[in-house]
Amino acid sequence: MKLLRYGNAGSERPGLLDSNGNLRDLSAHVADIDGDALQPATLNALSQLDPHSLPLVSGEPRLGSCVARSGKFICIGLNYADHAVETGAEIPKEPVVFSKWTSAIVGPNDDVEIPRDSVKTDWEVELGVVIGTGGRYISEVDAMAHVAGYCVINDVSEREFQIERGGTWDKGKGCDTFGPIGPWLVCAAP
Repeated sequence: MKLLRYGNAGSERPGLLDSNGNLRDLSAHVADIDGDALQPATLNALSQLDPHSLPLVSGEPRLGSCVARSGKFICIGLNYADHAVETGAEIPKEPVVFSKWTSAIVGPNDDVEIPRDSVKTDWEVELGVVIGTGGRYISEVDAMAHVAGYCVINDVSEREFQIERGGTWDKGKGCDTFGPIGPWLVCAAP
């Protein structure tokens, strides 16, 4: 199941992409694609719907980020050995954790605002893992039960801010609009 959000920024509606690539409206079933909609019971109920019975959305509306009101945007740097080698960095013994502020989240085709004095803006495509059911100290065997789905993330960075000015990576990674997400969330199950 592919869930998405469509419409003008700030007033997106929940939607679903059917097997024919048509956009269908989910407003009668969920208020938005957010924490409530990403709970297992709601995802299960949505998966039981006949997509072709949902209202067809006409035209080609703007797609927003596929998840609304994200509480956290946690990232893992140098998460591929090849990427660490490519950048000349050692393969980390512990995960390199950094954050993007939630103001970085925009739709997949929205404009990215380059910060003043930026000289090394860059980007990487990443796999986003969207958590539906929260928790703490989750065992490895139970971890996948917390995953609602997966999406594409454009990890935009200002490399000079990130690497050459000292401090944390956040200042080169967390700028407003530096986290386009979508176009849709591919649900993990069912």
